Amino acid sequence: LTTLLSPQLAIRNEINIIKIFFMDNIYLKLYNKFIKLTTNKLLYKNLQQQDTFSDRLIFFLLHFAFFLKIYKKDNDKELMQEIYDYIFRQIELSIREIGYGDQSINKKMKDYLNLFYAMINEIHDWDILEPKTRISVLSKFLDNRDNIDYLVEYFEKYRLNLLKNTLNSYIKGVIKH
Repeated sequence: LTTLLSPQLAIRNEINIIKIFFMDNIYLKLYNKFIKLTTNKLLYKNLQQQDTFSDRLIFFLLHFAFFLKIYKKDNDKELMQEIYDYIFRQIELSIREIGYGDQSINKKMKDYLNLFYAMINEIHDWDILEPKTRISVLSKFLDNRDNIDYLVEYFEKYRLNLLKNTLNSYIKGVIKH
């Protein structure tokens, strides 16, 4: 029994490594699409201070929240969970690259996850909200913005773009925004 345990663990580890590598290849285009959307210079127009990693991450999370809102109901839950896991693993890696320690990373990830769930909760009824309410929703997450009206319009266009396209087209990276 003990002689079989070691090869079984080695096989299981190899399968996990292959799965992680495969997932990276599948969802990398999607992750890069969110990065590209997040680096749109118009999002930072009229920002009252220099944009920070946190500012960019807030825009990233807003894009991802709208993405999940649109695609979660009509797609496989396992697939959506894999996408969610991949995206947050990439965010954690980005935080590590900045140089935060393990304890700081855990706290930051907890804060960002709480923020993300608050975003999902707030945009849940976005499609039926009045423009003034949409402004209020985005203002909760985007401080110091003079262009909040533009951002409401931007995220509405983004939502409509998501509705026009399939999840598969986003995963394959064939969507232009």
